[in-house]
Amino acid sequence: MANWFECKVRYDKLQENGAAKKVNEPYLVDALSFTEAEARITEEQRPFISGEFQVSAIKPTKIAEIFWDETGDRWYLVKVAFITIDEKTAAEKRSNSLILVQAANFKHALERFEEGMKGTMADYEIVQITETPLMDVYKMKVVE
Repeated sequence: MANWFECKVRYDKLQENGAAKKVNEPYLVDALSFTEAEARITEEQRPFISGEFQVSAIKPTKIAEIFWDETGDRWYLVKVAFITIDEKTAAEKRSNSLILVQAANFKHALERFEEGMKGTMADYEIVQITETPLMDVYKMKVVE
C-alpha cells in the first residue's frame, strides 16, 4: 500500500514577462517516511528547476487510491462514502475514503472515477469532487 506525502516546493519561477516570482507548488510523492519524501521530491524536481529551491512543507495524506490517466493534466480529489449495513442493528454505516483522479476536466474526472470503481462490490456514494492544486504525482520507483 502506498504512503502519499504532499510536498511543497518553493522556488523562483520565471514568468512570461521575464520577471522571477517566488512560488510554492504542491506535489505528491509515494514514500515510506518524511525523510524519504523530501529526498524523492528533491530528486524529481532537480532537473526541472534552475537555481535554488527548497522543500517548504511535507505532510502525510489520507489518499487511499489513485486512478491514473496519462491524458489528464489535472488532479481531482474524490471523497467517496462506502455504505455498509450493520447486521445487528440494520443501521446504515458510511466510511469515507479519498481517491485521487487524474483527468483533463471535471466531467472526465467523474467518468474516470466511475470506470475505476467498476467491479467494486461495495455500495458507495460520491460525496465531493474537487480540483486540487497538485502540479504532479510521483509513484514509487521499482528497482529491478
